[in-house]
Amino acid sequence: MATEKTLLRALKGEVLEVPPIWMMRQAGRYLPEYRATRAKAGDFLSLCYTPDLAAEVTLQPIRRYGFDAAILFADILLVPQALGADLWFVTGEGPRLSTITAAADFEALKPADAIHETLAPVYETVRILARELPAETTLIGFAGAPWTVATYMIAGRGTPAQEPAHALREANPALFDALIARITEATIEYLSAQIEAGAEVVKLFDSWAGSLTGAAFDKYAVEPARAITAALKARHPQVPVIGFPRGAGEKYAGFARTTGVDCVALDQAVDATWAAAHVQIDGCVQGNLAPEHMVTGGAALVAETRRIVEAFSGGPHIFNLGHGITPDADPENVALMVETVRSTRRG
Repeated sequence: MATEKTLLRALKGEVLEVPPIWMMRQAGRYLPEYRATRAKAGDFLSLCYTPDLAAEVTLQPIRRYGFDAAILFADILLVPQALGADLWFVTGEGPRLSTITAAADFEALKPADAIHETLAPVYETVRILARELPAETTLIGFAGAPWTVATYMIAGRGTPAQEPAHALREANPALFDALIARITEATIEYLSAQIEAGAEVVKLFDSWAGSLTGAAFDKYAVEPARAITAALKARHPQVPVIGFPRGAGEKYAGFARTTGVDCVALDQAVDATWAAAHVQIDGCVQGNLAPEHMVTGGAALVAETRRIVEAFSGGPHIFNLGHGITPDADPENVALMVETVRSTRRG
């Protein structure tokens, strides 16, 4: 039964002797088999939109490491594209989008319920994975959180401190709020469709939440996460939601209570002992090994992995990195991490 999967048990609040484990960006360029499939696809977006190939790269780290969860291979910027933004990727530089800087740009976007035609291949990838994953492996769907997605739609690219989004938020709050609302609606539609296709858990990635402070964090990180979670829970009451407000610092405390998420993912800047006392008290936490250990390996990797497992041993915990694994990571270090987690008995 699905409820017996270890990751779902942790998300329901169960304290397991060995925490379930998966990695953000576990299907990625550090794996030679991924690079071969990416070359076959021709380009990144073709890989995202070709269900057989997207399912294949999602399955590769499961075959190699036996992770407890697989996360759908896609990209957070597929939603802006489905809303009508132009999207392309520049080799070595990352994504580029047409920008939303004036009311006319926003008015040209599609309504939230018009995204499904563009995103239909993603849902087919989910259906393939629901059939092909091992019985014990949980399937995670995901989307970018509205603030993070908006930062790309406004700037047309990633920016060091999300300055264009902050500037628009201050100069034209009505336009900015309308954009956040449209992305929120589209995200609810997108994640709900992933669940209907077979996703058992969904995760909301707010990669740039750390640049929001004070009331802005509450309005643009907490409130959209709360709205999305509430809408999904109304449609799919049994499906857990993981929230990841990366860079939130002390604002991780209380995030589960205020948003309703079932689990809070933590970045590597958060001390695990502090998080156990201030975040894990509200339920499951996920994290938070620094991705650099996947590059350097060795005794430090083993020691830090054990420290994190032991720090969170008093409550429900999913072991993960504090951010996505990097392309220069050594696959053997990932194997060492998995072995260490599974051989470290808690408590």
